[in-house]
Amino acid sequence: MNFLAKSFLILLLVTSTFVCGAQEIYHLDLESSILLAKSQNTRMLILQQSLNRAAFDMRAARSSLMTKVNLDMTIPQYTETVRQWEDSLGISFYPVRQNTINSYLTISQPLPTDGSLYIRSGVHSLVDYNAEDRLAQITSSVGFRQPIGAIYGYNNIRSAHKQAQLAYELSLKQLKREELNLIYEVSQTFYNLLSNMERLNIARLSLERQQEAYDIAQSKYLAGLIREVESLQMEVDLGEAINNYDMAQFNYTSQSNLFKEYLAIDLRDSIVVKSDLSYNMVFVDLEKALTMAMENRPELRESEIQIEIQEMEIKRRKAAGRLNGDILFNYNFIGVDKSRLSIPVGTAFSNTWENLQDRPGSFGVGLTLSIPILDWGENRARVNSAEAVLAQYAYQMEGSTVAIEREIRTTVDRLHNSLKRLQLLEKNIQVAEKSFEISRQQYSSGDIDSQSMALERERLNTAYISRLESFITYKLMLSDLMRKTFYDFEKEVSVLDI
Repeated sequence: MNFLAKSFLILLLVTSTFVCGAQEIYHLDLESSILLAKSQNTRMLILQQSLNRAAFDMRAARSSLMTKVNLDMTIPQYTETVRQWEDSLGISFYPVRQNTINSYLTISQPLPTDGSLYIRSGVHSLVDYNAEDRLAQITSSVGFRQPIGAIYGYNNIRSAHKQAQLAYELSLKQLKREELNLIYEVSQTFYNLLSNMERLNIARLSLERQQEAYDIAQSKYLAGLIREVESLQMEVDLGEAINNYDMAQFNYTSQSNLFKEYLAIDLRDSIVVKSDLSYNMVFVDLEKALTMAMENRPELRESEIQIEIQEMEIKRRKAAGRLNGDILFNYNFIGVDKSRLSIPVGTAFSNTWENLQDRPGSFGVGLTLSIPILDWGENRARVNSAEAVLAQYAYQMEGSTVAIEREIRTTVDRLHNSLKRLQLLEKNIQVAEKSFEISRQQYSSGDIDSQSMALERERLNTAYISRLESFITYKLMLSDLMRKTFYDFEKEVSVLDI
C-alpha cells in the first residue's frame, strides 16, 4: 500500500471516529451560521430587550393621551382617637369614634395642550358613634385644568411622546447595527474556517502531486535515469508535503472548535461546512454608499436625537424662568344629609339625593400665576449651560459626518481593488495550472529536474492560496460595507427592510 492510500485510510478512520463519537452533525453555510449566532448571542438578546422596553415606553406615551378611568374606594376606615377642644372655659378633650366609607369614580381626559378635563362622582358616608350621627354626601363635578406655560412654552405630554419615539428609533438602529456587526464577526469566523478547509484541500492536492512525483522519481532511480541525490530530494519534498498536510489538518480542527465555540455548539458535535467559492461582481456607486451611510448610521441619528432632546431641554429651562400658572374651572353638584344613626342607610342616601336635586350647582374658576422676579441669573445660566451642550452635540455630529464619509470612501475603494485583485488571481491560477501540467510532463520525460518541478508546484499552491485569501477579503469587504451603510449592495436591498 503506497503512502497516498495509507493517508486516505487514516483520514477516513479519524473522520469516522469523530462523527460516530459526535452527538449531532451540523451542516452549515454562512446564512445558517448567522441565524444560529443570532439566537445565541448575548448582546443581541440584551439589545432586543432594550428595543422591547422602548416599544413599551412608546406605547405608554401614546396611551397617556387616552381617557383614564379610576375608582377610589375606602371600605372602610375606622378611627378611634381623642380630640382637643378650646373655648372660653378652657381646654377640654373628648373621644372620637368614626367609621368612613366612600367611593369615587373619576374619568379624566388628557389634552394635547398638557391640560386635562375630568368628571368625578362619588358617595361618602361618615358614622360618628359618639354623637350617634350619620353624615351622607353625594357629589358630582366637572373640571378643567390648563397649565399656562404649556401653551407657549414646554409641553410635557408632547415632549414625552416625542422622546419615546426617538428612543424607539434609536434602539431599533442600535439593534440592527449590532446585528450587522454580528454578521461581520460570524462571516470572519466562517471564512477563516473555510480558508483552513480549503488550505487543507490544497495541502492534500499538493501531497497527491508530490506522491506522484516521488513515485516517478523512484522508478527513474531504479532504472538508472536519475542520480540518487535527486531521488533523495524527492523523498525530502514528500516529507515536507506530509508535514504541511498534517499542519493544515491541525489548523482546520482548531478553527473548527473555535467556530463551534462562537456558535455555542458542543465541541463533541460535528460540523460540515458547505464550501462555495463563487461570487458576484459588485460595483458600488460611491455616492449611493455615502447617501445610505448618512441616512442610516446610528451614530449620526443618535447625534440628531441628542440635539432634538437638548432643544426640548432648552425650551423647558426657558419656560421655567417665565410666567407660569394654571387656569382652573369646575362645576359641582352636591347633596348632603345628616341623620341619626338609627335611620337606615338607604333612607339617608335617599335624602341626600333629594338634597342634591334641590340644591343649585356651584362652580369655581381660578387663575394661578407664578411670576419670576429675581433669581440672580440662575435660570439664564441653566439655559446657557443647555445651549453649550447643544453646541457640543452639533460639533460631535459634524465630526462624525466627516469620519463616516472618509470611512465609506476608503471601504468602497478597498472593495473595488479587492475585486480587481480577485479577478487577476483567477487568471493567475489558470496560468499556474497549465504551467504545472507542462512541468509535470517535462519531468516525466526528463527535460527538467526535481528542483524545477518543486518550484512549479509551490507556485501553483501560492496561486491557490492567494486566490483564496483574495476571495475572503472581497466577501468580508462586502459585509463590512453593509454594516457601515445598512445596505446590501450584493442583493440591492436595505437591511432595515429585512
